[in-house]
Amino acid sequence: MEITVTVNGRAYTRDIEPRLLLVHFLRDELGMTGTHWGCDTSNCGACVVWLDETPVKSCTVLAVMADGHRVRTVEGLAGADGLDPVQQGFTECHGLQCGFWTPGMMLTARWLIDKNPDPSEADIREAISGQLCRCTGYDNIVKSIRWAAEHDTAHEAAPAGTTVDSKEVSA
Repeated sequence: MEITVTVNGRAYTRDIEPRLLLVHFLRDELGMTGTHWGCDTSNCGACVVWLDETPVKSCTVLAVMADGHRVRTVEGLAGADGLDPVQQGFTECHGLQCGFWTPGMMLTARWLIDKNPDPSEADIREAISGQLCRCTGYDNIVKSIRWAAEHDTAHEAAPAGTTVDSKEVSA
């Protein structure tokens, strides 16, 4: 079956098996290995990507379901100006740990900050509650996301607690 999926602002057309999971499409067909495949049961969240503007576990989505849609992976976080504040926050606050679970956490964090520029600790913990990290107690991950929210210049003009539309995915 032929599908066309826009990933990180670039359209890709491929012939695939209808049963191919989105995580395998990204990794094996497109070489985007930042999306990790962890538990094979949809419990860990290592495979989180955005489908259109919503975080999804790509091990639960068939690639054919992404046909005609936009996908954003961790490779699409950094912009022309450098690292996204979320990436920088994980660096500054030591939220990286082993790095295996980090891409999914970062995409969830970016989504959260886009929706809520001033998330509380409870908001952060709820947002990442569907993702496991076997390397930490989550404190540094929460600190990393908080740091990113505080340093996200895209939302500086928005008053605390204001909901802001998600950013468009760009190349």
